[in-house]
Amino acid sequence: MQLGIFAKTFLRSTLEENLDAVRTHGFDCVQYNLVCAGVPTLPDEIDPALCKCICAAMAQRQIRMAAVSGTFNIIHPDQAYRETHFRRLRTLAEACNALGTSMITLCTGTCDPENMWRHHPDNDSPTSWREMAASVRKAVAIGEACGVTVGIEPEVNNVVDSAQKARRLLDEVGAECLKIIMDGANVFHKGELSRMHDVLDEAFELLGPDIALAHAKDLTRDGDAGHEAPGMGVLDYDHYLSRLHDAGFDGPLIAHGLDEGQALQCAVFLRDKLDHLVTGRGQPGTRSEK
Repeated sequence: MQLGIFAKTFLRSTLEENLDAVRTHGFDCVQYNLVCAGVPTLPDEIDPALCKCICAAMAQRQIRMAAVSGTFNIIHPDQAYRETHFRRLRTLAEACNALGTSMITLCTGTCDPENMWRHHPDNDSPTSWREMAASVRKAVAIGEACGVTVGIEPEVNNVVDSAQKARRLLDEVGAECLKIIMDGANVFHKGELSRMHDVLDEAFELLGPDIALAHAKDLTRDGDAGHEAPGMGVLDYDHYLSRLHDAGFDGPLIAHGLDEGQALQCAVFLRDKLDHLVTGRGQPGTRSEK
C-alpha cells in the first residue's frame, strides 16, 4: 500500500510549499483538494495552466495524486445548490487527466442543509435513498464521460451509513466506475464498538473487491465518524489493515483526522503497521498502540 495524507492537512501559502510539507512529513501520495492551490474545492472553471503547475509540482516531488475531492451535499434540499455543484463537478472531472488523477471522492449526502457531515433523521427515508441514488447516477454519468472513477464512502452521518447500504447502492447503480472508499473508523453505529472485528469483517466481505481507496483515521466512540489521528483511538489497526491486505487492496492508504503536529507520528505509526503486515511480524487482531 502507498502511504498518503489529505493534502489540506498542511496549510501553506503556495501549492509548492504544501507539497513540500507532504513530502517532508513522509507521505508518498495525497488526496488532493484544490483549496491547496488557492481555488475552491469545486470551482466554476479550472485554468489549464494551474493543472500543469500542480502536475509538475507533484512529479518534481515524486508525489502521486491518488484522488481529488469533489465532495458536496448531493441531496441538499436546495435544488439550485445541487445543479451548481454538479456543473462544477463536471468541470473538475474534465480536469482530472490534466491533474494526473483518475478518481474523484464524493459523499452520499445528508438531509441536513447546513452540515453535510451531520446526521438527519430523514436520511433513512425511502425518499432520501431515491434522491441519493439518482444523484450518484448523475455523478457516475459524469465519471463515465470523463474516464474518472467516482469513490463513495460509507459514513454513519450520511444516507449510505453502513457497508450493507453501500453494497445495495453498488448493486443498484451497477456502474464499473463507482467504487468504495473504505474507512475503518466510519462504519460503527452506536453500540457496535464491542463487535469491532465482526463489523469490520462484514464490511470487507461485502465491499472488499470494490475498494479503490482506503482512509486511515481513528475514533474514541461509536455512533459518529472518527475524528482522531491514526493510532490515537480504539480502532484495531492490525485487524483493519490485515483485512485490507486480505481483500487484495494495494492502493493508497490516506491519513486524515489529524493536525499537522501529528503528521510525523502518524506516518511512523502507519509505516510500522504496514511493514509488519508485509513481513508477517504483525499481530492481526491486537489493538493499535497509543
